[in-house]
Amino acid sequence: MLYLHLEDVCQTAVFFGEELARYGFGSSHPLGNDRIHAFWSRLQTEKVANVVAESPAIASEEDALTFHNKEYVDLVKMASKRGGTLLDKGDTPAFKGVFEAALYTVGSTLAGLDFIIVGKDGAGNKIDHAFNPIGGLHHAMRDTASGFCVFNDIGVAIMAARRKYGIKRIAYIDIDAHHGDGVFYEFEDDPFLFFADIHEDGRHLFPGTGYPNETGKGVAAGTKLNIPVEPGAGDERFTEEFARIEEFVDNAKPELIILQCGADSLAGDPITHLQYSAKAHRHAADVLHNLAHKHCNGRIIGLGGGGYNRDNIGAAWTEVVKSLTSDR
Repeated sequence: MLYLHLEDVCQTAVFFGEELARYGFGSSHPLGNDRIHAFWSRLQTEKVANVVAESPAIASEEDALTFHNKEYVDLVKMASKRGGTLLDKGDTPAFKGVFEAALYTVGSTLAGLDFIIVGKDGAGNKIDHAFNPIGGLHHAMRDTASGFCVFNDIGVAIMAARRKYGIKRIAYIDIDAHHGDGVFYEFEDDPFLFFADIHEDGRHLFPGTGYPNETGKGVAAGTKLNIPVEPGAGDERFTEEFARIEEFVDNAKPELIILQCGADSLAGDPITHLQYSAKAHRHAADVLHNLAHKHCNGRIIGLGGGGYNRDNIGAAWTEVVKSLTSDR
């Protein structure tokens, strides 16, 4: 069922610039600095209309501290000056300038939040939705990096939505192949953060979490939905399971929707085992776009998340942006 009744198309802010390309761990690392260019090239090739290109924005240290603790932020700042160290137990190296690069990722997500709440960007362009391709760093915890994620822009954005705009009910949906543990566990007892995550079974893939019985703690019981699927699952299985997420979000009646749309769930990713096509990402974005207009005045942000096959990144994220710019 479609819920959109729009007189014009949706203008979507898409963040692009070298400041975001700085967030990467070199050409030999799965999360290289070229990922944003793979996406942007595909978006331009397909001539997607109703995109407002936005320059990256940098967050402040104080922004990072709304989610992360000071000891960890200080560690990242120190490691950023010299590089060559690890920020966790082995997955996330520090490079020179990582502190500023991570703050650009957070800042661009925060700017997207501002745009969709205010309804326009700093230049006065009408903005309905936003997409930060390098955002969605869902493994970072309050006190440590994890899984290539230094600062958790999602967690910071949730805090900002509440503190700055008084938004209480937030739906976070994650279709990355990996479970969004840095969001789940940090908000596990939050009854107004409605968390839905479909991911490759944790028995086969990092971080080994996200089981169906993990539904929230205490007063938050029932506000979390984890859907692990077996390696090799494809579009048909995704669509079947996403119907549960649609019902979950619809019942939550959120004031804001955040979609983490990692492209590592597509067939051909070098470090995961799911077999989706970009049609899965388009389906998820279409469903959530409609629900955003039904419940929260269109307020939806898309975040790129993971993805290590460059063709998949371009295809999946471009389909998400196409959905967000559609008037259907």
